[in-house]
Amino acid sequence: MGDASDVPDVFDPRIYAAGIPHDRFRVLRDQAPVARQEESEVLGWPAGPGFWAVTRHADVVRVLKDSESYSSYLGATQIRDPDPADLPFIRRMMLNQDHPDHGRLRRLVSRAFTPGRIERFAGTARDRARELLGAAFADGGEVDLVRAVTDDYALLNLTDLLGIPASDRGLLHTWTERVIAYQDPDEPPVLDAEGRPVNPRSPAMLAEMFGYAQELAAHKRAHPADDVMSVLAASELADAELEMFFFLLTVAGNDTVRSAAPGGILALAEHPAEQRRLWDGEVSMDTAVDELLRVHPPVLSFRRTAARDTELAGRKIREGDKVVVFHASANHDERVFADPHRLDLGRTPNPHVSFGDGPHVCLGAHFARLQLRVFHEEVRAACGGLTLAGPPRRLVSNFINGIKSLPVRPREPSAPRS
Repeated sequence: MGDASDVPDVFDPRIYAAGIPHDRFRVLRDQAPVARQEESEVLGWPAGPGFWAVTRHADVVRVLKDSESYSSYLGATQIRDPDPADLPFIRRMMLNQDHPDHGRLRRLVSRAFTPGRIERFAGTARDRARELLGAAFADGGEVDLVRAVTDDYALLNLTDLLGIPASDRGLLHTWTERVIAYQDPDEPPVLDAEGRPVNPRSPAMLAEMFGYAQELAAHKRAHPADDVMSVLAASELADAELEMFFFLLTVAGNDTVRSAAPGGILALAEHPAEQRRLWDGEVSMDTAVDELLRVHPPVLSFRRTAARDTELAGRKIREGDKVVVFHASANHDERVFADPHRLDLGRTPNPHVSFGDGPHVCLGAHFARLQLRVFHEEVRAACGGLTLAGPPRRLVSNFINGIKSLPVRPREPSAPRS
């Protein structure tokens, strides 16, 4: 096994509408840890040349750490190849760069993500979680946690951190949906003159967002505040670099928590014994958050491009080949995690790769963990537990592990826990 014709398909985004395909990933980890995948035409998007799927934890970490062999710059970081005309534009983003340019930009932006600044947002995030949950659970009945709580929680926290006026917050939601949900049939595609879908990361699709970023930066230079955009606007970033950072922070900063928060609640609802342990204070909230991130990583996959001929898990990788790491599979690798499909909120150590690894490890991981810790603490304070009131609706995507709807029913804080 190893050729595209005889391995389970983990490319088709429609597969993920039913959840992470753990059975397929296990076959790949056991029999073809680096396997060729066909890249067929799906949902109007054209076929591609195929790629290597990397599913074992050790190999995923190796690829993410070895940026000299596996480049983020050559073909960017999405599975499908961008239009060659768009590639120079897409390469401006830090996510799609290699050393030394990536390191320079990361150092500039990291100045805005100081622990002190992020911690100051903890109180605001807690107040917001308490307010949203209080309104959602007011009548004690069924509620869609995504629509009522987690979408707004993630978005409003991000706009506070960036320093975006309340009146403009809806714009960020629109832009995020356009980029993240482009594979989902519920998000109507934008078509070009020949009826082909337009890449949401192309210059034409991002012009409105970039124009807004420049207007906001100009405002922050004239009226600086204690927020990330004030720091970026006063930094050494060129205009094009600032625009790309705004795009990265808007999409990645929002959708990480937006995906992880309901994903964590889903895992807790499906494992009532572990939920009781958390509610009873038997496990650390920080440890619990990392385990919830392990079982429901916000990002399913990331692409690299081989910068030279190399070998991975016994497979010959040729220069120019696409190499795609699957975080969701690595997080359930039996070689690293004992009983990986069991939720264990006290699991330690927990070397999950939900925030990546190597030079591109998520810059906002601390901010995301803080928001998730505060969120789960406030859920615990607001009710005696949560049960599912219906099946979740998942995003159709092979990139983002999104949940579009999560119907839950809260228990009274004083109710006996069964």
